[in-house]
Amino acid sequence: MRATSDMPDHDQIRTGEVAAGEPAAAASQVLSPESGATAGSATPAGAAGRAHAHGAGAESAPASHLHPTGSFDLADHPVPTGREEVWRFTPLKRLRGLTDGTASPDGKVVTSVDAPAEVRVETVGRDDPRLGSVYVPGDRVSAQAWTSFQSATVVTVPQDARLDRPVVLTVRGEDASGASYGHTVVDVKPYAEAVVILDHVGSATHAANVEFAVGEGARLTVVSMQDWEDDAVHAVHQALRVGRDATVKHVAVTFGGDLVRLYAQVDYAGPGGEVEMLGLYFVDADQHLEHRLFVDHNHPHTQSNVEYKGALQGKGAHAVWVGDVLIRKVAEGIRTYEHNRNLMLTDGCRADSVPNLEIETGEIEGAGHASATGRFDDEQLFYLQSRGVPTDEARRLVVHGFFADLIRQIGVPELRDRLMQRVEAELERSIGLPPASSGATPGARSEV
Repeated sequence: MRATSDMPDHDQIRTGEVAAGEPAAAASQVLSPESGATAGSATPAGAAGRAHAHGAGAESAPASHLHPTGSFDLADHPVPTGREEVWRFTPLKRLRGLTDGTASPDGKVVTSVDAPAEVRVETVGRDDPRLGSVYVPGDRVSAQAWTSFQSATVVTVPQDARLDRPVVLTVRGEDASGASYGHTVVDVKPYAEAVVILDHVGSATHAANVEFAVGEGARLTVVSMQDWEDDAVHAVHQALRVGRDATVKHVAVTFGGDLVRLYAQVDYAGPGGEVEMLGLYFVDADQHLEHRLFVDHNHPHTQSNVEYKGALQGKGAHAVWVGDVLIRKVAEGIRTYEHNRNLMLTDGCRADSVPNLEIETGEIEGAGHASATGRFDDEQLFYLQSRGVPTDEARRLVVHGFFADLIRQIGVPELRDRLMQRVEAELERSIGLPPASSGATPGARSEV
């Protein structure tokens, strides 16, 4: 269903109702049967004999129909063909061999960390017991990155610390002709407060895993910036475990790269945890930017809120957003909502937006999801133009308004100006391009 200016862009899910929508860009709700599945192999290479908790945060594998059982063993992850649900939107050939092991492992990426004095930063070997404590690889690329990295970065924020400035991890690619692999662990101890910025720049073919362990009562803001050069390929699995009564804000900002595929996964280590996931992306001609999210409500009285916004311009621009929330049988009294909006600036773009809910209990406070894709609002443009604003400037102002509230919600002053400047730079590319026509805009809205 195409979104129009008179359509609401959100709907509230009532437990027991099943959604129906378009196959490529629609919302779905699955009432899952009780699952008795047990975890598969979860022992990482290089750490024989050490058991690992599953990345979904429970002793059993996720009951989600959209996420296969994880494993540290690369052999447990078949080479994808593109027909699998988790790969059907991704142009596999553009991943440069990261899925099938043919990538030459001679790429170069340099990681540097700028942190306050009280933060401990370590470079550790593969046998460090903290590695793999939060997540298990859920797909072939993540498992390949786990198998291939040589050393990892561990950042520890001590208990009760209140950092006066962000921890900035800069991942700078210096050679995209070969593949590089990385692993990072961020351990935020109980009742600490921190802001962590992951800044990805330069040219690279890079696969990585990032783990965030957030202790009881802690407060963490994570901003992952994908600001690569145009030739970069980046596939990353980011896993967050949220402690009892902890608060986490996870922000994904993606502008650069030829292909970026970011998978963010959240589970809870106890009741009372709250998670907000925000995303902002701007897709240019021939770019493929893909964001996949999985929130596993595996404890009662937890909360999650997801809001992603993207703009697309130029022929071949392709955005993919897949959100999934699993509400387990034990997760009574939870509240969740997920929302994705896409603004088509020109013809020739494609946006696939798929919000999902999987619900195993009716004892919840609320659960909802929404998806809307459309062109510029004609009434907004007419209002500005009728007051003497030139067409290009009117389009710029509308896009500013589209992103401004989300940038404000990020709440990191050090990034606000940079983000607005990047939006401005992207808009400069659209000057002179014909706007999207009303008859050629792909779009969808969840309706249940």
